[in-house]
Amino acid sequence: MHDDIGKAFLESVTKRFASTKALGEGALAQLPDADLRWTPGPESNSIAVIVQHLHGNMRSRWINFLTEDGEKPWREREAEFVEPESVDRESILRLWEEGWDCVFAALAELEPQVLSKSIVIRGQPLSALDAINRQLAHYSYHVGQMVYLVRMRCGGAWQTLSIARGQSKNYVPRRQD
Repeated sequence: MHDDIGKAFLESVTKRFASTKALGEGALAQLPDADLRWTPGPESNSIAVIVQHLHGNMRSRWINFLTEDGEKPWREREAEFVEPESVDRESILRLWEEGWDCVFAALAELEPQVLSKSIVIRGQPLSALDAINRQLAHYSYHVGQMVYLVRMRCGGAWQTLSIARGQSKNYVPRRQD
């Protein structure tokens, strides 16, 4: 891969991860502590469970990103989906930050020339670039779940994290002919 393109990719994807993290934090900030374990139904995951899963996934995938299988033998994925008996905001935010720290530390160490290097996740070979995109999509998926859960729980008190309904014209520049 051309180094200029690789450098641009790494800068761009780091910004996209940061944006995804900020979106999750915007949702978490609106959720009362009492609702960290709330779910809309028995087959749904709570914010606490989603953060547990993200934490486990991020640590597993990003620790020794280029040299070890992204599914570490010490990871207990199934335990990530068990609702904690008790949870507080501090413990959720600690897991959140620890996970994201792994992501950003690994990205900061990458050089453009390694993006075509083959790595392994669960025995499946992927280019480093593809593995990075895979994780961006995965984290965006779960952060979207978090946003929706918080929005459901907050109801009318929800403060939008993007363009509010009816406000698109304020954010889309009109073309001058």
